[in-house]
Amino acid sequence: MMNQAVNPTPEKVRPPVLQLVDVCRRFGDFTAVSGISLDIREGEFLTIVGPSGSGKTTMLKMLAGMDAPTSGNITLRGELINDVPARGRPTALVFQSLALFPHKSVGENIEFPLKVRKVPAAERKERALQLLRMLRLPEHYYAKNVMQCSGGERQRVALARAFAYDPDVLLFDEPLSALDYKLKKVLEKELKDLHRSTGKTFIYITHSLEEAMVMSDRIAVMRSGRIVQVGTPEQIYAQPADDFVAEFFGEVNKLPVTFKHGQGWHCEAVGQDLAIDVPSVLSQATEALVVVRPEYMHLVEPGQAYDNVLEGTVFNEYSLGSRLQFQVRCGSAALLLEVPRTYGGKVKPGDLVQVGFNRSDALVAGV
Repeated sequence: MMNQAVNPTPEKVRPPVLQLVDVCRRFGDFTAVSGISLDIREGEFLTIVGPSGSGKTTMLKMLAGMDAPTSGNITLRGELINDVPARGRPTALVFQSLALFPHKSVGENIEFPLKVRKVPAAERKERALQLLRMLRLPEHYYAKNVMQCSGGERQRVALARAFAYDPDVLLFDEPLSALDYKLKKVLEKELKDLHRSTGKTFIYITHSLEEAMVMSDRIAVMRSGRIVQVGTPEQIYAQPADDFVAEFFGEVNKLPVTFKHGQGWHCEAVGQDLAIDVPSVLSQATEALVVVRPEYMHLVEPGQAYDNVLEGTVFNEYSLGSRLQFQVRCGSAALLLEVPRTYGGKVKPGDLVQVGFNRSDALVAGV
């Protein structure tokens, strides 16, 4: 039944379980998914993120067998599955709405896919009880009406039902979006633990960047029907492919700069013609943006040196619990910088300060 082993194969040699090759999905004149090629590795937790209308749900439906590509191919372990319906694939989908049967018991909901496959009643019940234990629900919930369960308990019932017939790939369509913050944080960790303990392949759709960062082995970022970057959470956050990805994954500072031949990049937005020392990756552009995250901006103290130092005035302070953010206005640029809470009281609105950042912490993006 359930594979309880933690993935023993190193990630770099894990074979793909699903492959998309130049997959497109068009609806009349509208292209929802455009030329996507992606290998989804056996046993990985892949999260697909992107703004509304980016095509992520359309892609999930094609992987689940609820829709088919207009062109391109989807293969499962080398077998073409473009036209294989959902019931013919070793996959299970956990819906955003959960799609539980409100008039049935917890046990009946979990057993439903097994009943469809004509599994004997005694075996169905044994499997349902096993899954209740795995999802940390009491066994006596087997006979409880599902609508008498809390939101978090119903979420666990939906997960148990998805695991009922031991699928190879589990697909999730924003399953935690309707839960309160505290419960969501609990279930994020439980889902990640469940992934680790079962060794299954998880493909997860979400609008929550925090969910993606917490749970994923890799993240695929979509925009306008295309994948613009795939990488680990650390790669996506620290090495974004462009300013769209950088801004999508948290707050960023953007400084407009102009390339002066023989002099490098210059920024006039800070109230002065200031040379900016940043990695130069744009060969043709003369205008660009320097993108720096708030935690890479520092208040310059005596004896400290940074590649770039800007002068400005503290405008406001924001508490983030264990951290503080300061907004510093340098000319027309309003910069956010993030510091430990121990800075509280040392700097206040109205103070003149210097803000420093290093070239290795900056991204140069086209405009």
